[in-house]
Amino acid sequence: MSNPLDEIVRTQKLGEARGIASICSAHSWVLKTALRGEASILVEATCNQVNQFGGYTGMTPMDFFRFVEDIAAQNKFPKAKILLGGDHLGPSPWQQEPAIHAMAKAAEMVRGYVQAGFTKIHLDASMRLADDPPGPLAPVTSALRTAELARAAEESLPNPPSTLRYVVGTEVPRPGGAREHENGFRVTTAEDARCTLEITQAAFAKAGLESAWARVIAMVVQPGVEFGDDFVLDYNPKGGRDLARFSETTPFVFEAHSTDYQKRENLRSLVRDHFAILKVGPALTFAFREATFALAMMEDELIPAGQRSNLIEVLDELMIRQPQYWKEYYYGDENEKRLKRQFSQSDRIRYYWGFPQVQVAFDQLLINLEGKKLPPALVSRYAQEQWERICGGEIANTPEAIILDKINSVLVDYTFACR
Repeated sequence: MSNPLDEIVRTQKLGEARGIASICSAHSWVLKTALRGEASILVEATCNQVNQFGGYTGMTPMDFFRFVEDIAAQNKFPKAKILLGGDHLGPSPWQQEPAIHAMAKAAEMVRGYVQAGFTKIHLDASMRLADDPPGPLAPVTSALRTAELARAAEESLPNPPSTLRYVVGTEVPRPGGAREHENGFRVTTAEDARCTLEITQAAFAKAGLESAWARVIAMVVQPGVEFGDDFVLDYNPKGGRDLARFSETTPFVFEAHSTDYQKRENLRSLVRDHFAILKVGPALTFAFREATFALAMMEDELIPAGQRSNLIEVLDELMIRQPQYWKEYYYGDENEKRLKRQFSQSDRIRYYWGFPQVQVAFDQLLINLEGKKLPPALVSRYAQEQWERICGGEIANTPEAIILDKINSVLVDYTFACR
């Protein structure tokens, strides 16, 4: 059975620069924005976001499947055009446990994703577990564990042959961006990519999973893109030239992680160099944050003090009280950390939007501004790009339209790159 991703791989192999953006987010406003067009869309959840124990979103794979379907139904977006993927599926959430326990939980998670109906799975067993020898995990061990997870997926298929497709490979940037500026960032070599494929294919064969290997469509390599609090490493096509040539000798395409904040021309170059799957996540929630903070600043000008949502203050107070999602990422003195909590491109603030007190403040912000005519001078000052669209008749002068358009301003760059 075919998968819409097969057509992207096929056209790439025919020399056409086709791709697809992978929306790596569980944020309802991001998905509300993404599920509005006409083209098929790929939405992915990570092992830390969504797993059998709920992850940090509180959702199991089936919960996430239904969550996306509900948003699609609200937007009248066809279910048949939604592709769901699982990202970094492996033992990462349980790295502090011995391999036998961590891998058992990882296998259970993979089974849950497949049984829920996810059809694109990135298997990632690259991390060292509690009883592994010190140092980086041996590539052979990683490959054997990847095959073990593939077996769990295959055993969960309802009716093979399946639409399930796999992505392998482990040379990925740190999820959510780098913790500090990177110098001399290492692009994956063609030889390393070749070795990864050979070792992983051998592990699949050893496990009797040749039919699963036939449904591997892409591998993850490092093309030299990254972002952090206040920097972006731009894609350099010269650096990716050898990888591009290598891809042309294989049946696979590449998957690029951490493409957030890349210029649209860079994204287009990635697709031309066979990075047909472009992951984006924090840039989308960063855009949501920008829009809501802009609205909160307008609220300060329009609404009496006692009636304001105080959204920015509520968020920062929560992040200070519960620092587990940002404390290992943000450094500096107190003022530097305050600025990073609110404005960092790593966007660790995205972990806090679902907390009840933040939802109450956000809802109050919309209530306070909904139905009011937002003054042109305020919209122009705090959301200039959206004001230009309002003046051009492209969007309405409402809080919801401003938020959706801000998020969409990120997505249009991916549409440009992938078509």
